[in-house]
Amino acid sequence: MKGTLAVGVVLLIGAPAAVSAQEFLVRLDARAQGATYRGILKDSIPASQVVTGPSGGPETPDGYAANCITGQAVCHFFRAGAARRGGPFVTSADVSAWGFGLRGLSLHANARLGIDLGASDVWPGTDPALQLLEGYAEYASERVTGRLGRQVERGRLGYYGYDGARLAYRLPSLGLTGIGYAGFGLARAVALPVTSDALNPLDDFQPRLRQYLAGGALEWQGSFGDARFDYEREIDRDTRNFVSERMALSANLRPLSGWSLTGGADYDLGRGWWGSGDLTLRHSETRFGAAAGVRRYRPYFDLWTLWGVFSPVPYKAVNGSLWLSPVHGLTLRGGGERYWYSNTETETPLANDETKGWRWNAGASYNISPAISLDGGYQAEFGPGSASQGGEGAVSVRPVSRLTLTAEGGHLVRPLELRFEDPALTWYGLSMDLRATDHLRLGVGAIRYDENRRRGDASTIDWSQTRLRATLSWLFGSSADRMPLPPAVGREGRR
Repeated sequence: MKGTLAVGVVLLIGAPAAVSAQEFLVRLDARAQGATYRGILKDSIPASQVVTGPSGGPETPDGYAANCITGQAVCHFFRAGAARRGGPFVTSADVSAWGFGLRGLSLHANARLGIDLGASDVWPGTDPALQLLEGYAEYASERVTGRLGRQVERGRLGYYGYDGARLAYRLPSLGLTGIGYAGFGLARAVALPVTSDALNPLDDFQPRLRQYLAGGALEWQGSFGDARFDYEREIDRDTRNFVSERMALSANLRPLSGWSLTGGADYDLGRGWWGSGDLTLRHSETRFGAAAGVRRYRPYFDLWTLWGVFSPVPYKAVNGSLWLSPVHGLTLRGGGERYWYSNTETETPLANDETKGWRWNAGASYNISPAISLDGGYQAEFGPGSASQGGEGAVSVRPVSRLTLTAEGGHLVRPLELRFEDPALTWYGLSMDLRATDHLRLGVGAIRYDENRRRGDASTIDWSQTRLRATLSWLFGSSADRMPLPPAVGREGRR
């Protein structure tokens, strides 16, 4: 990718309407970017024209590493493809409206419009151009909150979107909240139904009808902590088979001042095994903090997908971190983790793959004065298939209270165990952010990425790039967003 330009504009508009005491709040965000891609193209050459390279392997006469199979007339190799230019332009709108004559009734919508202004459609996420992320009517009172429309459920099981209804009932004296929801589900991680053409190439495995989604949760909030239990299932409307059925428990306990114990786990009822889980103990004081924990991670796939056939194994890890502030303005930090994968119960007689890995990091930040701050860090990781190590740093200066100047840079090396390359990346940039008034913010910046693929053949594709940005944030007519919300709405937003 070369020569990228990003421009962002954020407008927050809020004004009370003059009719029926209706009020609304609108947030608009628009961003444009220009990008040039040079991808990888598969090519071939007659086997008779292949030569032996310096490393002893087959290469093309112009130095590209080739893959030759005994008995075949041609050898295959990869080279840089033609440049493709894209120009994504994305605008999102977040709208809230209330004051319809019924106390506690409000409307909410969040939509996104994305189009590619380039010569070719190369930017992902612009099909379909218009996407409704959320759009629902809500009624909130002291004990009950109800929603109807497109919404997202957030919990230990992840983010699930659906078109349907949600009802929450609270018992304030006990700190309990019961939640139930049901509707037609959306595909995971996107605001599109699983039947959308934009989700190809699912092809024959793609469901023909949207799935039913239903679930519930029980929350508890007290002075010493909070906890939540989730249950959710999805059913294929065509075959009537389960798409998923899972439950989860999470909790955060605060037994003593400065101490907390956080943890949780999920269980896959459809496959009959435990999924991911973690437990972390934290302690924090004015000049010192530390954490230690264990975790287990297993990737999750819906029952209708092909990926579940591979029976993904989990990995387990132990980790720790700490930070220390020995003098005023200086903070030192560090952390590390050791992890290992469970036995895959497979045989690889021709390879001896790693099943363990580790990662660690260290850094420091120093506020020389209210106007000057420094930050830097180093991280390293080694695991199955790859490794990485590198550092980064930044300097921020405020010559006046409303102006911030920042310089940043870093270097990263990422050797790949099963690849014929050892890439390195260096980046450096400058930015300026100006708070012109309480309602107007301006920003400009430029950053350069220099990448070296460090290959032993001619396939050293140049993916270096320069990015420029300009931002404008304008806030006006915002009296509406400073009005106090009903108590039930405020609690719902803080969950």
